[in-house]
Parts: sequence; structure tokens; C-alpha cells
Amino acid sequence: MKSRKLWFLVSLILAMGLVLAACAGDGEPTEEPEDDSATEDGSEETAEGGDGGGDLVIAIGADVVSLSAQGSNDVPSSNVGENIYETLTRLDENQELQPGLAESWEAVDETTWEFKLQEGVTFHDGAEFNAEAVKANFDRLVDEDIASPRAFLFEAVESVEVVDDYTLRINLEYPYAPLLSNLAHSGTAIMSPDVIEEDYAQLEDGGDVDAYINQNPAGTGPFKFDSWTPGESVVLTRNDDYWGETAKLDSATFKVVTEQSARIAELETGVSHVVDAIGPNNISRVEGADGVSVLQEPSVSLSYIGFNVQKEPFDDVRVRQAISMAINKQEIIDGVYNGIGIEAVGPLAPPVFGYDENVSGISHDLEGAKELLAEAGYEDGFSTTIWTNDSEERVDTAIAVQAQLKEIGIDVKIEELEWGAYLERTANGEHDMFILGWSVVTSDADYGMYPLFHSSNVGEPGNRSFLEDEELDGVLDDARRATEPEDRQALYSEAQEMLVELAPMLYIHHQDYLFGVSDNVKDFAVDAQGIYQIKQAYIEE
Repeated sequence: MKSRKLWFLVSLILAMGLVLAACAGDGEPTEEPEDDSATEDGSEETAEGGDGGGDLVIAIGADVVSLSAQGSNDVPSSNVGENIYETLTRLDENQELQPGLAESWEAVDETTWEFKLQEGVTFHDGAEFNAEAVKANFDRLVDEDIASPRAFLFEAVESVEVVDDYTLRINLEYPYAPLLSNLAHSGTAIMSPDVIEEDYAQLEDGGDVDAYINQNPAGTGPFKFDSWTPGESVVLTRNDDYWGETAKLDSATFKVVTEQSARIAELETGVSHVVDAIGPNNISRVEGADGVSVLQEPSVSLSYIGFNVQKEPFDDVRVRQAISMAINKQEIIDGVYNGIGIEAVGPLAPPVFGYDENVSGISHDLEGAKELLAEAGYEDGFSTTIWTNDSEERVDTAIAVQAQLKEIGIDVKIEELEWGAYLERTANGEHDMFILGWSVVTSDADYGMYPLFHSSNVGEPGNRSFLEDEELDGVLDDARRATEPEDRQALYSEAQEMLVELAPMLYIHHQDYLFGVSDNVKDFAVDAQGIYQIKQAYIEE
């Protein structure tokens, strides 16, 4: 099998007592949630640092939601934004912190961090990158009028100070270990201050948040925005004035091709060079095609079935536990995912800091499920709905869940929604059950649990189960305030045990990312968060 495996090491990067002095390096941030691409197979001769590396076409399954770094929390948007914007820190392939737009940093004390910024960097629109620009971004991120779904990344931040042109200070309300990894998240990426100012201006005139930014995104990254045709494609072109090593590609097109089989056909015919989410059952098809191969990478992501715990009958924990008992996860992994990926016990994948291998999940037990349902007053079962977008694996998972729950008397209707509507309506709490995924893009348990389960994040930030539990909130709050890794681990272990009992979602599996890639494409990669790494990629004729 022509696939490549990359197993990621996780280090305890977040001991606040340590002062991390980092040396200068390329800014190539790592990130979060899906797909895009467009155009024809056009390529020129191979480049060594920017001399025409062709137009890379990536076929993805869903359109971007926003081109603002702060406007959404989905993977397709992050994959495009990864190349337009950059962050102060970044995670390398071993999930270790490296310099980005900040060349170094130090902990002044437990609640104060100081960052030395890269000099000589300009935004795509010509604005200067400096401490004022960073402050403008961070202030906007937490602006309640903006209501960014990524504001939780800065929840522990009390204020941001400009010390001088290239020195920034972040003051925390309490010691917060994940700060440095959060600064590698695309939600904290730096947009041009001029674009931010223009967006505020149109907002005052009655416009929508991010309306200007979505038409004029400008960052410091290796690629510049060219065009966005909603539902079709996003096109980026190489930034020849990039402050670091110039990208090799002339351009990158993220082309929306929603059907999996159609994406693979694009790869086979050479219309697209890279196709996302080929599906486990199509590995042999791609491997059997001429001139293409499979790229397979393990992830720090979770696929799950969520319950709306504020709706009957899912407001009864016994019902949620019964459904968790009734679902045979391994059967779904084998039948839907062709055995690829590992069964999830809780929300965290093994490489994520805070994961506890000793936590026992809810075992498959049909008789136990029936007993719990009867105890909750549903001995004859009930009718409900499960929502999914048009991802083939998610639709197939919904079908499997429908069949399995029928065995305990639960009649499930499957409803398939368009991606944007799916995100909006689950954020609004209109659903009963739903199928979704979450990528722990910082490789830290705070990001893997706080957005998904803390009551302050119900809805769009991540908690689409609408779980509100004071005891769990307290443990998650304590964990983000702890500075010693062993203390944080103990608290996250406790939280994982609590989540088994609370059962706000059914944790299915931690997937492997599966891509089809033309053999002409060189140095294309995908990180553990599912984000495409195209800065060094080129097309070889």
C-alpha cells in the first residue's frame, strides 16, 4: 500500500513555570476542522523556492464558512486560512512549539507573558506587522459585538499591552498553561489591521460581521487571496513578498466537490491533484489507479454522535447511557471505516496531552441498554431524529446507528443537511442527535474538552450537546489554571471519568486522514490536525 504513516510524539509543552526562549524560524502554523479546491490541471516546471510550481488543485468535500481568522471554527475555513494568515507560535510535526510571528517569548511571571515579534514583516495589503496590529486582532477576538466562535481561546486573557513596536505583553486573569498552544491555533491568527478597521466601519453602517474581511482577507502568510466563489472554489496565489521562505506553487485552488466518488474521479482524470476524504472503502480504488497514491495520516481528531441534552428524552442521563450501550462502535469502525482508525473511549486521542488510557468507557451491552431505557420510562422505546451533513461516512454511520438502535425499540429518522445549515442549526440547538467531529488542534486536553463540554461554550464554539454541569465546569476550570503537568493530568483524568458517566456524546473513533494524491505532487503533507501543509509543495512534470 502506497501510504505514509507519521506517528506524532506529544511533549508536555505547557509547563508555565518554564521560560521558553525560541529561536527564529519560518512561520507555518498548525491548526483545526475540512476541504476545498478548483481549476484545471496546470503546472509548470519544478521550482526551487518560488519559480513556478504550478497550480495545485485540491478537491474538498465542503465549502469554507468564513475567510476571517475569527469567523468560524470549521476545518475547510482553517485549511484556507492556514495559508493566508499566520500565528505568533506554531506546532511542528512533533506537536512541539516553534516560533511563528513571534520570534521568542518569556514568562515574566505566572500571569504575564512577553513576546518579541518578527521585524520586517508586511501584510498582503501593505500594512506593517507590529505589536499594534497584534493587539487589534486580539482585542477584536474577544469583542462581544463580533461574537467570534473562537473567543474562548482568549478567555483567560485579561489584557493585551503594546510595550513597543515589536514587543507585546499578554496579561492573564490566572495562570493558564495552554496559552502558548492556543496562540498556534488559527483562531488567533493575525489579520491586517487595515482590514479590521474597514470591517468595523461597514459594521457601523449596518453590515454583517466579517463582511469586508470575507471579500478582502489579508494576512502575512505565504499565499494571498485571489478569489472566492461560494460553493465552488477559493483560489490563492503565491505571496512573492513573503518574509520567510517563498512558497513554490504559483497558486492553490480549493475546489468544492461534495461527492466522494466525484472527488476520486477528479484525481483519476487529473483534474484535481489532491482529493480529501477518499473514504476507507476507496483505498484500493485509488491505489489501483495509475499515477496516484494514498496518503494516510493518523490524527488527533474525534468522530462522535452528540445528544442535545436539553431536549427530551436526552435530558435523562439514563437514556444517553442506554444509547451508548446499544451502539457497537467497533462494528461501525469496521463496516463504515473499513477498520481504519481506533475506537474512542472518550474525547481525547492518545497523542493528546491529558489522555488517560485507564479510563473505561461504556461497553456494548444490549440487555443493559434495554434495562436503562425501561428505568427511564421508555421500555417501549421512542422516536427521534439524527442529523448529518452529506459526508458519506457520516451518512453511513447514521444508517448503522438507525439499525442498531432499532434493536432497543428506538426509531431513528435520518435527516441530511447542507454543511453551513448543519453548523448553524446544531449551534442553535435545533437537533436531537447529530454526527460531527472535533480536531484537538492544539494537542492539549484544554482544547479537546473545554470547548466541547464547558457550559460557557454551548452552541457555536463547540458545545453542541448543550451540556451544562457545574461540577465538570469546575474541574475544567481548575485544569486550565494548574501549572504543573501532573496536576493538569490528574484533573483531566477526573474530567474524562465524569464524561463517561454524563454521556453527552457517544465517542466513536479517532480517524486516520485519507487523501488521494497525484504522483506529480511533491512535498504535500497533512498534519495531525487535518490541516494541509502546501508551502513546500510543487507539481513536477
